[in-house]
Amino acid sequence: MSRLASALAATLLVAGFQGGVMTAASQDAAWESARPGRELLLPRDHASHPGHKLEWWYYTGNLDARDGRRFGYQLTFFRIGVNRQPASSSTWALRDLFMTHLAITDVSGRRFHFVERLNRSGPEWAGASASTYRVWNDDWEASLEGRQHRLRASEGAIGVDLTLEESRPPALHGERGYSRKGAAEGNASYYYSLTRMPTRGTLMVNGQSIPVTGDSWMDHEFGTSFLEGTTRGWDWFSLQLEDGRDLMLYRFRNADGSIDPHSSGTIVEATGSTTRLAAADFSLEAGRTWTSAATGGRYPVAWRVRVPSQRLDLTVTAAVDEQELHMGGTTGVHYWEGAIDVNDATGGSVRGRGYLEMTGYAGRTMGDVLK
Repeated sequence: MSRLASALAATLLVAGFQGGVMTAASQDAAWESARPGRELLLPRDHASHPGHKLEWWYYTGNLDARDGRRFGYQLTFFRIGVNRQPASSSTWALRDLFMTHLAITDVSGRRFHFVERLNRSGPEWAGASASTYRVWNDDWEASLEGRQHRLRASEGAIGVDLTLEESRPPALHGERGYSRKGAAEGNASYYYSLTRMPTRGTLMVNGQSIPVTGDSWMDHEFGTSFLEGTTRGWDWFSLQLEDGRDLMLYRFRNADGSIDPHSSGTIVEATGSTTRLAAADFSLEAGRTWTSAATGGRYPVAWRVRVPSQRLDLTVTAAVDEQELHMGGTTGVHYWEGAIDVNDATGGSVRGRGYLEMTGYAGRTMGDVLK
């Protein structure tokens, strides 16, 4: 999951086009649902899957400058299918919408910056290749050059120009990449992660170009329907521990306050081997909160994370409290996505960094958006 990630925002765009184009629901029968048994292969499956209505490529990372300053970044490309088979074959016919989010957290400077870009598919405005890995939104782009991922995006005073290496095999979540999200048939996605990607390049922050190095995390997910209508939102964690292990966890929060049993996770060893975690195998306890002045959303920015089978008892805290992306001017979707610090709650030696995503704390419920 997750990076179910704000594809929430993506689907809201389709809802925004209702009446002007067509309803998303009226087109669902034309799109392919995720089913068990599909084999995920790279680099083939880095490319786009236009038969599915929702797809996103999600990059986050913690990076350091030579002078010791720390930064976090997020670059996410969303593809939202509007009409799988437009009546017209013209390049101007609306098939997909593309939304991209770029965010940089200046941890040392205690500042958060973000911009978004929205375009429709058309004559090179935005698109995603189905034959090779390249997704773009105007001049923002993620692509594959050999085995290196290249990220380029800038607007105003912020930007990224980064090269990422594939240092580990892909982590296939759920049942070998088939990630069930709800009880209803078809509420699932194909989902894999590259959990630790050595990264180098430059960030632009306040107009200053800063050489950086560090580690990134890439998620790729595609499907057509995802959540139950009762789902309020989710909390998603990607943790990169100094002992070499990586950990992905997410939980779905229902409108009545309960946790959906389809919540899940994956432990990735330093060797790349994985262990699947069911909802009962871990616990997430929210602590201190931060309230957004922009949206009123009240987000937990401190957590206790326990995975007993792995002897992990961790504290997770926001590197900067204010890391909310609020999209009132376009989709009206708001979510918190930011850099975090990981420490051993028992006083042991486990340490790390990561990213946390929280949805459904402000605005529309995610079950309504992604059902």
